[in-house]
Amino acid sequence: MDMDMDMAAPDPRRPIGVFDSGVGGLTVVRALRARLPGEDVVYLGDTARVPYGSKSPRTVERYALACQAFLLARGVKLVLIACNTASANALPALRAASPVPVIGAVEPGAASARAATRNGHVAVIGTLGTVRSGAYEQALAAPEVYVTALACPLFVPLAEEGWTGDEVARVVARRYLAELFVRDPAIDTIVLGCTHYPLLREVIARTAAELAGRELAIVDSATAMAEAAAAALGGGAHPNLRAAPGRLACHATDISRLDELAPRFLGEPVSSFELVDL
Repeated sequence: MDMDMDMAAPDPRRPIGVFDSGVGGLTVVRALRARLPGEDVVYLGDTARVPYGSKSPRTVERYALACQAFLLARGVKLVLIACNTASANALPALRAASPVPVIGAVEPGAASARAATRNGHVAVIGTLGTVRSGAYEQALAAPEVYVTALACPLFVPLAEEGWTGDEVARVVARRYLAELFVRDPAIDTIVLGCTHYPLLREVIARTAAELAGRELAIVDSATAMAEAAAAALGGGAHPNLRAAPGRLACHATDISRLDELAPRFLGEPVSSFELVDL
């Protein structure tokens, strides 16, 4: 493929590229395929270097640029950063290095939270790297919005083990969420600031309601990103409107446990992952 010619003549048949530090980004692919079923998707999980949340911002940026370069080399028309930590630490560099639109996880989630909250008290839960970056506070910054951010690192292994609705998950969720409500009892919206967390959405929502004594809005950044992708395509990035389901090509830098983990996050069988070296 001649990449210069391909970029100069946008084609709706070109795929959407999605990358994450691991398999959690498949929740974004799942939402994307539900929202835009005709689109082909190329997914890359940098599973050999996961987690990004404990890495330095400069290292995260370097890894993210390598992931994006892999997708661009496959002629994608849109890049989704299905990693809150990479979005928080590398989005400006990724956009500067891309000839196609780049959508991060933070901005769509923040926009959905602003639309969902009724009293301006928003909680953000995510990895340590995402919380330390302050990216959601920046994205939500407004005089009428008060943000409480909390790192919930144990949610990631719970999602990967499939322990999403048992007593262990409930105890961990109560431990984390109780701290949120101590900090701000008026929270009415919780942003799931990690692509693993949608698998725990039910237990998070139920535990939060029990602690608060009322229902809370739960914002899923995966769904928000799918909506942002649809808006970008509708704005001129050339949607694929075919009736047939789009194809999914999955790649990873390490394939250990992917046959077990990937269907859990994607919600459908994955035929195979191609092992790649970045």
